[in-house]
Amino acid sequence: MEKKYYLKGLDCANCAQKIEDAVKKVPGIEKAQVDFAQEKLTYSGNINPKMEKNIKELVKKIEPEVTVVSATEEIESEEEEENNPLIRIIGVFLGLVLLHFLSLSAPLTFALYFILYLLISYDILLKAGKNIFRGEVFDENFLMAIATIGAFAIGEYPEAVAVMLFYQLGEYFQDLAVANSRKSIKNALSLRPDFAHVKKGDTLEKVAPNLVAIGETIVVLPGEKVPLDSSILKGSAYVDTAPLTGEAVPKHFQENDEILAGMIVKDAPLTMKVLKDDANSTAAKILALVENATSQKAPAEKFITRFAKWYTPAVVALAVLLAVIPPLFFAQDFQTWLYRALTFLVISCPCALVISVPLSFFAGIGGASKNGVIIKGSQYLENLANLDTIVFDKTGTLTKGNFVLTEIVNSNQPKDLLQLAASIEKHSNHPISLVIQKENKAPLLPIENVKEIAGFGLQGTFKGEEIFVGNEKLLKNAKIPLPKMNLDGTLIHLGKKQEYLGTLVIKDEVKPEASDALRQLNALGVKQTVMLTGDNEKTAAEISRSLHLSEVKSNLLPQDKVTAFEEILNKSQKKVAFVGDGMNDAPVLARADVGISMGSLGSDAAIEASDVVIMEDNLSRLPIAMKVAKKTMVLVKENIIFALGVKFIVLILGALGIASMGLAVFADVGVTLIAVLNALRALKK
Repeated sequence: MEKKYYLKGLDCANCAQKIEDAVKKVPGIEKAQVDFAQEKLTYSGNINPKMEKNIKELVKKIEPEVTVVSATEEIESEEEEENNPLIRIIGVFLGLVLLHFLSLSAPLTFALYFILYLLISYDILLKAGKNIFRGEVFDENFLMAIATIGAFAIGEYPEAVAVMLFYQLGEYFQDLAVANSRKSIKNALSLRPDFAHVKKGDTLEKVAPNLVAIGETIVVLPGEKVPLDSSILKGSAYVDTAPLTGEAVPKHFQENDEILAGMIVKDAPLTMKVLKDDANSTAAKILALVENATSQKAPAEKFITRFAKWYTPAVVALAVLLAVIPPLFFAQDFQTWLYRALTFLVISCPCALVISVPLSFFAGIGGASKNGVIIKGSQYLENLANLDTIVFDKTGTLTKGNFVLTEIVNSNQPKDLLQLAASIEKHSNHPISLVIQKENKAPLLPIENVKEIAGFGLQGTFKGEEIFVGNEKLLKNAKIPLPKMNLDGTLIHLGKKQEYLGTLVIKDEVKPEASDALRQLNALGVKQTVMLTGDNEKTAAEISRSLHLSEVKSNLLPQDKVTAFEEILNKSQKKVAFVGDGMNDAPVLARADVGISMGSLGSDAAIEASDVVIMEDNLSRLPIAMKVAKKTMVLVKENIIFALGVKFIVLILGALGIASMGLAVFADVGVTLIAVLNALRALKK
């Protein structure tokens, strides 16, 4: 059993990790995760009401300001803070400036600075005190409290107040930046419509989409989002499909066409019949995929989580040594080295890393979604950025999958041959079988005992004779001799009783965008592009030449594709992706470092099978997805290098007595603010 809760007001990444660690220790919990980017707690196990109550209390104990809201509840309004921290910050700042210009007695100066200090830091001191009693010593509240109290104790009154003031100001802007980041990401994923116009007789009733049943009639007016997956009963209009597919050009829809939830009607009203309820609409499924994407953490995220656990204690230990060793062993001034140690403490919180890294990944996943690509986890986004080899299934991926019968060869009676083939192919739903059936205009023959041999073709009985319809391997197994032929296309051979009857030539057209997409992939660092197909060598080689593929493997049975892919996977030094239609490629998709399904809009099977879902049947979306992934990884690395670099430099300067506590505050909250804003760039293409 799984439960989800939103942790409204969760603005501390360290606290998010503490909540996750604490919930994992609750008896009966099998798995727990706190998603800081989405303010969400997810846990599973043998859950009961008492356990849920205990977990809520545990969250409030660790982070009292967080409001725990069930994911199934509607959040009517955001809670407003009782006191605006900016007013307090401005007040203390003015007091600090005034005291700087006043000449007062020492006791009065101390008293006034102490009052200002309490005004600006009382909440930090309270949190630090509560955390100490809970055994949570190494958090930013405790570190800031110790550092500023220590500064006060050595007579640095103005600096103690100023450091806490700058810290609170930085925290205020940091919280704003995080909130705006979350809002920007959610806006980028604003697929879910707010209402539906249900037709009741001659009137329209405006209701929530979750109250509309399958089969009801709805009307969508120009400029409105389609609330539920529906088919058009009346009207035609241009529809903006970009929210789902990323396609900028609107498409024209008419009667009987299906439109998916989240698309926007542009120029005319449409009357439609609802096909899926709100919970099962395409928009809801896409949002669920994106929201759950952060459960699959990338190696970079896991590294930061591990790093944060030892970084702060290590810096605190160094601060203690810095305060003790020089005075004790080298006769240095204790107050000077204590100040340097306190500066060390201010720098020790790893907020810039633990906040910006998950936000970068979540923004990257959101940016890909805006472009019609669903990435089901940050680990897949990282793998996508590091692809060395991409393996493509041919049909429906590199080619259109629109088969056409172009020729009937080696037969004196081509119409009779087509009639016989169609009569047997009637028992198969393969796309090639459907083409053969469509081309045949004659009545179907009574074929008996038909059976399909996967990867080979079909066989059946007509007038007491066994008939074989399929590829070269099928006829060879039946010991039917084939004449030599040099034909381009998918060849469907017919034979009986060791007698060859003729061949149907079926051709498929290469997608117009395939060549440019492959060129872009090569430019993005993909060294090997490989095609797997069941087609004969000549057809496969022709497609390979036209697309400049690195390698092609032809004449493959379905089971051969897995073996061929395994060989490619073992040769590659980096990550390998497989791109297919997601319907019958599940074994290979699952084996790949990144399984990518093409043209999977509304296809549950494809969405389940793959790690990356390209919602539109357009290969040009694949290089766009790679660009987003690479950009996200650049931002993640930038944030890690920037945060660690600044902290390391300021730590050295602090140890040498060059850096003040004010600079140390910048190394903490200032760097965090910059890193969060940098993370948002992943939303852009």
